[in-house]
Amino acid sequence: MKKKAQPGARRFARHALAALLISAGIAHLSWARKSFPAQVPSWVRVDADIVVLLSGVVEIALGVALLGVRARRRQLGWVVACFFVAVFPGNIAQFVAHKDAFGLTSDTRRAVRLLFQPALIAWALWATGNPAGRPGDLRSSHAPGPPTTTDPMGPSSR
Repeated sequence: MKKKAQPGARRFARHALAALLISAGIAHLSWARKSFPAQVPSWVRVDADIVVLLSGVVEIALGVALLGVRARRRQLGWVVACFFVAVFPGNIAQFVAHKDAFGLTSDTRRAVRLLFQPALIAWALWATGNPAGRPGDLRSSHAPGPPTTTDPMGPSSR
């Protein structure tokens, strides 16, 4: 019999992911700002510094949302997962161009970093209550269900 994950474990995972996103966002805007352009692919036609700043703001917003949003938590998990998919080309670009940043000073280290992206996607989905590997019903467990009749005689009594 498969054991169901405890809500506390998902809450911890969600809060840890929120902390990771918020700290990464702050790094984008401050102390690591000069390193992040190494992940902006050359085909992006927007100034790399602007991309770094915008992605930092998005990461902070997503982290804060993970801490505060309840009513649409599953949808938020998909948004966070999509963000991780959206930034993945930057990780690939850093690997392909052999750019050193964040201690990723070899192709081996950059390749290992690429392997973590699917884990981040799974983490975002699992921590927000999405079943592993299936979009399923995207309605939050707090969202209202289909309307029900309150007429004790049912719809035929009208």
